[in-house]
This record gives sequence, structure tokens and C-alpha cells, in this order.
Amino acid sequence: LFPPVLQVAPETKAVMKWLRSIPFVLSASLHGGELVVTYPYDYSRHPLEEKMFSPTPDEKMFKMLAKAYADAHPVISDRSELRCGGNFVKRGGIINGAEWYSFTGGMADFNYLHTNCFEITVEVGCEKFPLEEELFTIWHENRDSLLNYMEMVHRGIKGIVSDKFGNPIKNARISVRGIQHDVTTGN
Repeated sequence: LFPPVLQVAPETKAVMKWLRSIPFVLSASLHGGELVVTYPYDYSRHPLEEKMFSPTPDEKMFKMLAKAYADAHPVISDRSELRCGGNFVKRGGIINGAEWYSFTGGMADFNYLHTNCFEITVEVGCEKFPLEEELFTIWHENRDSLLNYMEMVHRGIKGIVSDKFGNPIKNARISVRGIQHDVTTGN
């Protein structure tokens, strides 16, 4: 089964075009209303299942990325179950998106399936719409996590794919044995 076809807004089309034109490799989407870090897939392979674990071929990498953010966050890494996000404490503050709740059209899934970019979703605080006076605290709670996450861009394989003359090869397909998800080189 496939997700239903959705109307794509012009601004969404513009972002999709932008993502395909620049070889991003790491991204985070910041949301509010909970304290947890989610990773793809956000859409369950079984659309009739509300909360079904739906891993990508890069499950280990996504867990490492989500954990890098969560472990550096002073509240997400707090083991207290009396805070919002308490039901994620035993999971270390991270969860597969579809296992939390399944939805179609998410940027993390799009990035993984259609670009080289690995994206996590960070629920940065308990309030969906925090008050202005709460923003400074939320920023400080997330600053080190964001920096730690950005440093993760240096993990994994990186380099230049070139021909025998040393010229970069555009759109070369790179495969890793055991992971059925290829990436391509940039410009």
C-alpha cells in the first residue's frame, strides 16, 4: 500500500527543488509540544497500523544521530518521568517516527528517500506554542544539542569520488554493502 496522493503547496515544491539542488547531508526539523527526538520512517509500512516500528535501511545511523541530540539535551536526557515526554524516558528520549505515530508527507522521509540528507525531528519543548518569555530557556536547553548534532556531519564515509584524472564525478552512485540505500555524489 502507498500513502494517498497529496496536493503539494508551492512553498513545499520550492523546498523540494532546493533540497535536490544542494547536496545537504544532515538536517533537523524543530517542533514543539513534546520532548523527544524522532527519526525516519515517519510513515508506517502498514498504513492501518497506528504505531508500528518502521525502520530505514540506515536505522543504526539514525538512532546514533537522534541519540547525539537527545544525550546532549539537559531535559530530554533527564530520567524523570514526571516531565512532559516522560513516556520516552525508557527509550532514551528517541523513537522511530512511525512507532510514535504514523503520518505521510514528512520532510524526514522525503529527504531520506529523495536526497542524500538524513533528517531527524526534534520536539524541543513541552509547549506547542511557547510564550515569548520561554524562548530564551528553550534556546539554551537546545543549543548544545544542536551543536553536537551538527558535529555529527563528520561521522561516516566522506571524500571525493573522482575519475583517473582527478576530476570529480557528479551523480556517482555510492553503495555500502549491507545497507540497501545508495547515495549520490554532488556537483
